[in-house]
Amino acid sequence: MPPRSSCRARTVLLSAAVASPLAWSQGVPAGPAAHLPEIAVRGPRDAGIGTADSASEGAAERASFQSRPKLRPGDIVEAVPGVVATQHSGDGKANQYFLRGFNLDHGTDFAVTVDGMPVNMPTHGHGQGYADLNFLIPELVSGVRYRKGPYFADDGDFSLAGSASMDYVGMLDAPFAELGLGAHGYRRLLAGGSRTVEDRTWLGAVELHAADGPWQVPERLRKANAVLRHSQGSPARGLQLTAMAYQARWISTDQVPERLIDGGGLPRFGSLNPTDGGRTRRLSLSGSWFDEGPDGKTRLSAYAIDYRFDLFSDFTYFLADPVQGDQFEQVDRRRVFGVQAAHSRPLRIGGREGVLSVGAQWRGDRIGEVGLYPTAGRARIGTVRSDRVSLDLLSAHAQQMLQFSDRLRGYAGLRADWLRYHVRGRDEAYGPVNGGRGDDFLLSPKAGLAWTVAPAHELYLNAGTGFHSNDVRGATITADPQTGDPAERVPALVRGRGAELGWRFQPSDGVAFTAALWQLLLDSELVYVGDAGTTEAGRASRRRGVEATLRYPLGAHWRMELDAAWSRARFRGDAPPGEGRYVDNAAGRVVAAGIVWQRGPWTATARLRHMGSRALDTTNTVRARPVTLLNVGARYAASRHLTLGLEVFNLADRRGNDIEYFYASCTAGEVAAGVCGGGIDGRHVHPMEPRSVRLGARWSF
Repeated sequence: MPPRSSCRARTVLLSAAVASPLAWSQGVPAGPAAHLPEIAVRGPRDAGIGTADSASEGAAERASFQSRPKLRPGDIVEAVPGVVATQHSGDGKANQYFLRGFNLDHGTDFAVTVDGMPVNMPTHGHGQGYADLNFLIPELVSGVRYRKGPYFADDGDFSLAGSASMDYVGMLDAPFAELGLGAHGYRRLLAGGSRTVEDRTWLGAVELHAADGPWQVPERLRKANAVLRHSQGSPARGLQLTAMAYQARWISTDQVPERLIDGGGLPRFGSLNPTDGGRTRRLSLSGSWFDEGPDGKTRLSAYAIDYRFDLFSDFTYFLADPVQGDQFEQVDRRRVFGVQAAHSRPLRIGGREGVLSVGAQWRGDRIGEVGLYPTAGRARIGTVRSDRVSLDLLSAHAQQMLQFSDRLRGYAGLRADWLRYHVRGRDEAYGPVNGGRGDDFLLSPKAGLAWTVAPAHELYLNAGTGFHSNDVRGATITADPQTGDPAERVPALVRGRGAELGWRFQPSDGVAFTAALWQLLLDSELVYVGDAGTTEAGRASRRRGVEATLRYPLGAHWRMELDAAWSRARFRGDAPPGEGRYVDNAAGRVVAAGIVWQRGPWTATARLRHMGSRALDTTNTVRARPVTLLNVGARYAASRHLTLGLEVFNLADRRGNDIEYFYASCTAGEVAAGVCGGGIDGRHVHPMEPRSVRLGARWSF
């Protein structure tokens, strides 16, 4: 394949500039005979040599992420190489994410969007950047596009480690109804269909889901989900409106002390508080309009979200309150509004072909209540902190791409973010002193180069600064709401700096290999601790690592995928007395391998995921055990109407843990025995589910 000419580069650059991982999918039908539209979901070859801006960006193939078994809806983000999605509580709660040396908690530095709407929640009741994907219907997802690192001007809050963008299809081949049954009380009903008249398409889907899990206290997950989408226009110009509704309730088995399991005092899937759990609701309405032509591309979108969240957790049992226990409730009630605009057009500079991309976003969060309350059996017995919060994040960005020669292209960009916030305390004790107003502003430069060394080889160099926001309650705090002691304020926006050297090798269609050597520096690991209602001032940190991906067809019917990531996360500077330099719970090694076989009516897949050992404290004295998980699945199209499915999770029935922590706790029995003192330090675990089987049947009308 010869190097592209500068004339060809103009088209390539325009396509790459507009179809970014955070671009909005069109989802507009081309006519009555159209099938599942994937207009904005380019395959790996489209994010490849001659078009990609970095080695660590790409698009997951729809056939791959749809065929792999998914224990939870949020597992779909594991289509992003190097990402691990796990769980330390009930399945109604957001996943725990790991990527690039980060324990991302529930999404602190991993930005996720669905249908152009941000999923991450700033100043959330449970944790900053909380990204709950349980409202997602995986079967409707048209594509998963991803980026890593703070190298692109249109990436904003929470995207320091990476970002993933998902959208739903605009049309279905045929109406369908699908029933799933499985172990541990798993029941799921999904129905969907679409109708096209001329250039207009209506799509609807409804999901009902119930499960108890393997837990001693049944989870009693009850979930309802619905989607309604209207698309109108052509691939060149159109609009789209989408309404979503989701609600769930559940009982959770949180992590428990491993010492109790080892001593026989608690079953492996036992619970220390049968009233832990939660309920949540998410309603949204979004719309987008686009216009694409030879002289430029324009996108406009807007969204509104109504969100409710109540979570009851108990991680230390009777350590703080030996009489009533340590359960607490976290509450979040908010409305989110946003507007986004982007425009790209060809622009020559110094006689060289290029593309200028500009955009702006506004997001407003109106939080009626974000609070933390001590509870006993889900009944409130006090208030730690309760606030009303108003957040406005206004952003603008510009990025210029240039083709310097047939083999060399590059870009430079600048992003500006201004955050304005107002915290008003609702509790009588410390609400008046912990409230306040403020703002913060950051400029983030970005740049990158791509050099086509040979037709099948391309090298990349990327660098940039980015940020993540902190919970703004930490930016206005004056007194610790638990003790009354003076509290240290934290900046609302925290800067990070990253760089990456990458290589992409694509010798033929279907074969792709990428490798990236990266580094990310954070000015501070400052966080607001939602479980305590206060802030923790962390140290500056450095993360560095190596990633590699391979996509390779093994004949006409087989396809192999292999991802490997190694990272090293350390605090910078001198360690305080008694502490070390390890960033605790930062995954250092992640390996994933998958294989898909398809022949005639049969499709089979196997997916192996390994997460290596990692430090559970800053001194590396206690380490989490490595975890390896194997899931398999198969589908058989018995007829034009009937498709049968089988999924087996944890095929080897390994006794690993989804998550491990190291901290002090005290149980009721240990209080009675008088052995607690200031608490018993130990490993706390949430076991991964044992081998389970799910069966499915889909009828297409």
